[in-house]
Amino acid sequence: MIRNRVDIITLGCSKNLVDSERLMAQFRRLGYDVYHDSNDVKGAVVVVNTCGFIGDAKEESVNMILELAEAKKRRKIGRLFVMGCLSERYARDLRSEINEVDAFYGKFDWQGILRDLGKEYDEATGDERVLTTPAHYAYLKIGEGCSRTCSYCAIPIITGKYRSRRFEDIVADAKSLVARGVKEIQLIAQDLTFYGIDLYKKSRLAELIDAIAGIEGLRWLRLHYAYPAHFPYDILPVMRRRDNVCAYLDIALQHISDHMLGLMRRNVTKAETYALLRRIREEVPGIHIRTTLLVGHPGETEEDFEELKEFVSDMRFERLGAFAYSDEEGTYANLNYEDDVPEDVKQVRLDEIMTLQEAVAEEISAEKVGQEMTVVVDREEPDFYVGRTEYDSPEVDGEVLIAKNVELEIGEFYRVRITGSEMYDLYAEPIGREDKKGI
Repeated sequence: MIRNRVDIITLGCSKNLVDSERLMAQFRRLGYDVYHDSNDVKGAVVVVNTCGFIGDAKEESVNMILELAEAKKRRKIGRLFVMGCLSERYARDLRSEINEVDAFYGKFDWQGILRDLGKEYDEATGDERVLTTPAHYAYLKIGEGCSRTCSYCAIPIITGKYRSRRFEDIVADAKSLVARGVKEIQLIAQDLTFYGIDLYKKSRLAELIDAIAGIEGLRWLRLHYAYPAHFPYDILPVMRRRDNVCAYLDIALQHISDHMLGLMRRNVTKAETYALLRRIREEVPGIHIRTTLLVGHPGETEEDFEELKEFVSDMRFERLGAFAYSDEEGTYANLNYEDDVPEDVKQVRLDEIMTLQEAVAEEISAEKVGQEMTVVVDREEPDFYVGRTEYDSPEVDGEVLIAKNVELEIGEFYRVRITGSEMYDLYAEPIGREDKKGI
């Protein structure tokens, strides 16, 4: 254990990461040495920011807390605090089971950690962050919570209804990030497409995207996560017109059969979903769509699943992930449906969907061979520089492995020629800097 050291460990999504970064800034302001996701946790203060979305994520969070509780018993660490979604929902149960934790905080009351350490949370600098991402990109959260009523999802239970951040505050944060050297912003919320409705009584997402894209020095702006029902079509002309808004959209569709969309309470139909996707592709040529699908939801029949497979084959999503239904306490599905799809069937369906997608992804990657593309260089490995195109979000999508023919700078943008492909990754040779100044 090292005095004056704080270790913060973040589990789950990028929205949690932003909260951790804000907490880190507060600790650093107070003079602490702050470490994030260290492989050797030994702080006098340790904070775990937990995820509580589905079973696997909850298990990972609990295991991390138990591991750190054991470290505390051995006096390797000092005080142990738990915050985030799992703690928001299950603090009472966790408190009774894991005595080594000094205190539990929810998703939005983590400022209490400082007070319990005898320190003061500074509201005036509350939006400041210590970036844990590479210096050239960052996440920017535009709202909290979710006002959708999807049957399977516990997030509204954990976070409450959607709360948009003030338009001016978001733009100011974006300008601050770019001034610090950030060249790529990942715009995030549980539901981007609801932005502004609660606060301004109308969607202001298109206006927000346009304002952020207009910040001088911002090279890429990427959108996570959209919702298909009542989709704000006015964002599409902005995406097409603004060169620095990536031709990329993360939109979770979950299913396609009308039977399942109804049971899931998605407020959209199969026909509307197909029409939405066709219009997005038509208005933003070359766009890469990332989606998420859910298999094994209560009531899913073989016929429903066959429709879903046909959908994956028809739409040829450039990026796709899937997960199996997890029966989450307190959700509409948990209270009203029987979890009637056996676990082994869920796994078989999940494997089938991903096998289908692997073939699609391999074909799409192969189509890029021979093309010239712009990449940003994220890091250097022994054999390659590793970058991404505008069609690749950090952590979740594929990468471009760039030959080390010449020296490249991390965080800079280059033109490359694609020379080979795998299922998700591409191989490339560098051509020159994007700014035309040569390599």
